[in-house]
Amino acid sequence: MPKPRLAPTHSRSAAVHVRRALTLLPLLLIGAWAAADWRAVHDGVARLASANPWWLLTGLVFTCLGWVAASCVRQGALPERLPPGPLLASQFAAGAANHVLPASIGAHAVTLRFLQRRGVPLPRATASLALYSLVKPLAKTLVLLVFLVAFPDMLPLGHLVPDEWMLLLAAGGVVLGLATAFLLLAFVRPLRRPAFGLLRTAVVDARLLHTRPSRVLALWGGAAATPLLQGSVVTSVGFSLGLPLSWAQVVLALLLATTAVGAVPAPGGIGPVDAALVFTLVAFGAPLNLGVATVIGYRVLTVWLPLLPGAIVLAALVRREVL
Repeated sequence: MPKPRLAPTHSRSAAVHVRRALTLLPLLLIGAWAAADWRAVHDGVARLASANPWWLLTGLVFTCLGWVAASCVRQGALPERLPPGPLLASQFAAGAANHVLPASIGAHAVTLRFLQRRGVPLPRATASLALYSLVKPLAKTLVLLVFLVAFPDMLPLGHLVPDEWMLLLAAGGVVLGLATAFLLLAFVRPLRRPAFGLLRTAVVDARLLHTRPSRVLALWGGAAATPLLQGSVVTSVGFSLGLPLSWAQVVLALLLATTAVGAVPAPGGIGPVDAALVFTLVAFGAPLNLGVATVIGYRVLTVWLPLLPGAIVLAALVRREVL
């Protein structure tokens, strides 16, 4: 008499163990990161202890609105309608993953998994991530141009305009990236079919989405609102500490800082963006100590405060098989 097969049971048990490991992994990564960067957390909390609590609460509200804006952009980049509640929860969880892995890899991985669990085909889900990644910097550049046109006398040109070597370095980086992509497609044949298939799907979906006013508003409106909300968080923290700059100056400083070094693949942009933001705030006339304190407080509100709740939500979504 043949013995019953145990493979499905073993497979199911292994899947359960893998899922449990995935629920604990974000918490372990966050704990290691907090231990390595404990001084920044301690200094930020110490400085914020003497800040105006109402302005900090205002900054927290703008931080929460940032997740709403991210959800709008994600919905605007996809023809299928997504449930608002789980979508917002996935973006809150994606924020925690985004601060652990560089270049938004964590956030895209969480979103991709969420879309696949909602039944979105992989090519369309991947194309929506590509459209999301393209629209966000384009919208931020448009917002920056609007600020430069609206406030032409605000920009301290002598401090912030890059010299010719910096421009040549940036141009060289762009050329190198394009040349690398061309060589990969030209000489690595297995990449051609998925790359051109992704491009074809992205073009078709982009045309379809831009025939729907609701998707256009969600996509471009959410992308344009994101840097304004981030700048409002920085402004709120700065006002709580007595930063002598206006909202427009702080938002423009953030736009310039993120545009200059936003492409550096650091987790959540932490590190290069922080240094560039302190530099631009000082260039606009802020004292160095207040500029540093403002950036630390901004990171506490946008990174450290929601990090543990975001990891818990991420673990809960994985356990409930939403991700």
